[in-house]
Amino acid sequence: MNAYLHRSENRGHVQAGWLNTYHSFSFGSWYNPKYMGVGPLRVINDDTIAANNGFGTHPHDNMEILTYVTHGRLTHRDSMGNEEYIHAGEWQLMSAGTGVQHSEINNTDEPVHLFQIWIQPNVRNAEPSYQQIKLDPHAAPNQWHLIVGPDDTAPMFIRQNAEVKAAVLEAGQSLEIATTKKHNFVHVVSGQIMIEDQIVKAGDALLFNEKTAINALEDSEMIWFDLPA
Repeated sequence: MNAYLHRSENRGHVQAGWLNTYHSFSFGSWYNPKYMGVGPLRVINDDTIAANNGFGTHPHDNMEILTYVTHGRLTHRDSMGNEEYIHAGEWQLMSAGTGVQHSEINNTDEPVHLFQIWIQPNVRNAEPSYQQIKLDPHAAPNQWHLIVGPDDTAPMFIRQNAEVKAAVLEAGQSLEIATTKKHNFVHVVSGQIMIEDQIVKAGDALLFNEKTAINALEDSEMIWFDLPA
């Protein structure tokens, strides 16, 4: 299998007081020309936000922004009029389109852990939109759960020919990945898995383009990005 392993220790790390973050791809003050994204996948930020802190109001446009909260609760507000809590096990998709202002604040007394994912859209300057679902892969392990897809059969619709799936795989179990597009990119949230002869641990990601299987060496959680070129 032709594969490329992106190790956790090669991610960018920024500790900025209230924010402890790891960047899989170049972002903000951290830049590495080797890590600029995969196809339209541009950002995977692994963020921990301290209690009673967060991202104040700021703008985005022409980006599909997916947020997954794994621990704690985040408060979202935006210029479209949305004001929502995002709890652990919930996903939010904000399609920025022509432009939106938003804030993401941890207004609790405990840290919040989340993944923020940016995917470039295939349609520019569309009307901004907001979607949110509860889909915790821990509730139904050992299977893929579709989170976003390019049509209305998916739980959330994304403006790109891409799918994002999530799974919790119990130790000793396996899952198949059947590629449908150009790139498969599997990011391990927690635990440790094996793909072919590659051990992929928490914070690592593996890029490949062939059908294969994932085997869990311990209880593990992962996100699978099925991406065009």
